[in-house]
Amino acid sequence: MHHEHHHNNRTLLVHTSQHRAMPDMARLQEFEELARSAGAGICGIYTTNRRRPDPEFYLGAGKIEEIAQQVTTSDIHLVIFNHTLTPSQERNLERALSCRVLDRTGLILDIFAQRARSHEGKLQVELAQSEHLSTRLVRGWTHLERQKGGIGLRGPGETQLETDRRLLGQRISQIRKRLIRVENQRSQGRRARQRAALPTVALVGYTNVGKSTLFNQLTQARVVARNQLFATLDPTLRRVSLPGSKPFILADTVGFISELPHSLVAAFKSTLQEVVEADILLHVVDAASPNQTEQMADVDQILDEIGAASLPKLLVYNKIDQLMQPEATLTRDVMGMISAVWLSAQQAQGLELLQQALQERLSQQSMQGTVQLTASQGRLRAQLYQLGGVVSETAIETGGWMLQVRLSPADYARLQKDCQIRLL
Repeated sequence: MHHEHHHNNRTLLVHTSQHRAMPDMARLQEFEELARSAGAGICGIYTTNRRRPDPEFYLGAGKIEEIAQQVTTSDIHLVIFNHTLTPSQERNLERALSCRVLDRTGLILDIFAQRARSHEGKLQVELAQSEHLSTRLVRGWTHLERQKGGIGLRGPGETQLETDRRLLGQRISQIRKRLIRVENQRSQGRRARQRAALPTVALVGYTNVGKSTLFNQLTQARVVARNQLFATLDPTLRRVSLPGSKPFILADTVGFISELPHSLVAAFKSTLQEVVEADILLHVVDAASPNQTEQMADVDQILDEIGAASLPKLLVYNKIDQLMQPEATLTRDVMGMISAVWLSAQQAQGLELLQQALQERLSQQSMQGTVQLTASQGRLRAQLYQLGGVVSETAIETGGWMLQVRLSPADYARLQKDCQIRLL
């Protein structure tokens, strides 16, 4: 991939605010953190206002001249825009500034490429990178030729660009096939958990709100928990047994971020599948963050995109030790159900309240009842067995079955939608 570590890269960051006289400080700060996470040596930040992007250069000619001047005087190697650029904007900017240009998507992809540890994670990043690159193959780069040995590889009358395109296309379909295999293995593991009737609790939240620290506290696992964006990329699953309640599987997932590129949401579909099929989502929020509302809205938007918006949620306000009067506590809704827990994972403060909330929520979780199936509904019967939801079965004389079932709300909602199943 055209992915380099920017450790000695002298970098200029460009951030544009729309309709605002003042740059949005939270967005700007997050952008700086992203660039640092990628290993950029930040030499300057250029902020400006613009109503709508210029189709050719994203910014106006005057601004581009100012940036070009800064690139020359500060010996800048890389300019990163905190926006999504079109392939032609990226090319025009590289020509005008005589240095490499990266947009927000490219930057996030670079961080993901550095952080992916598992085979699946690496494949997902490579897929997203390859798809991102395929729209930008106009430079007639020869990186793919070098990779493959080049000479003797070209088809009759193919230009280097066409060869690159063809090789990249082949690579993309290869990765897709391999990912399908990995996804099948993962869903087999998920089915085995469902047969063992173990509910799944998935941690979700904005990046860097302390999900991995909380995960480690609950599971005593040693998952990377660093104060940086996207420290966890691959989902980690652990079985947790809390005193007085049945065991469950806890899943730690990738942190979300505002304007997470669609290509990445798509590439990480199978990783995020752990979230979609969870019985409860623990939405971890940074209690001390001034941008809490925006971050929660960003997380909700991505949950909506991947089809997990309607799952039962429990809010976990973490980092209360950074508040003026830190107090671990529970909040209940009008129905008397626990809706939020305030705690500090770092200080191990309020963890017993979260355990209490999980016990309460998990005991209310399963949908139980009887399902009557006709002889023609054999496939649905097989599906219920596959989900591990059948408690007992009686055959009906006229043909068909009476099944006693216990299903997670997520499975029940899915079967209700797809098969019009109804509990008696």
